[in-house]
Amino acid sequence: MTDTDRTPAAATGEKQPFDLGTGPGRVLVWFYGVFTVAAASRSIVQMILDFGKAPLAYVLSAVAALVYGFITYSLVRGGEKARRTALVCCAAELLGVLVVGTWTMVEPSAFAEATVWSDFGMGYLFIPVILPITGMMWLRRARNA
Repeated sequence: MTDTDRTPAAATGEKQPFDLGTGPGRVLVWFYGVFTVAAASRSIVQMILDFGKAPLAYVLSAVAALVYGFITYSLVRGGEKARRTALVCCAAELLGVLVVGTWTMVEPSAFAEATVWSDFGMGYLFIPVILPITGMMWLRRARNA
């Protein structure tokens, strides 16, 4: 089917799906993409070179990379199901940032090395705590569109 074969949604009375990767969503896709690569690269290198030094921190960075990657994929994919799963992942990401951030402040000795979410993402200019909030706001707006 080509673009010329499609009947516009407005003409058929169907609700056109909201493209999550447009407008501000494009900026979110970019940030999540960059953070996916950064967190994955960091955790892979750290796990290969010195896993025994700080396994908890390195595994948490790998988990952050997986969450970022899944959110990136969902934003690019679009659609209502992807929007809902991205919203759940953003909430899980925020919970992770808050738990790990609090944990690193209360018990810094638990982490021999910093994670992406340590100190609420201070090593990354607090973007890890701002990004899921921004993402959830965008995804809630997308639901209403």
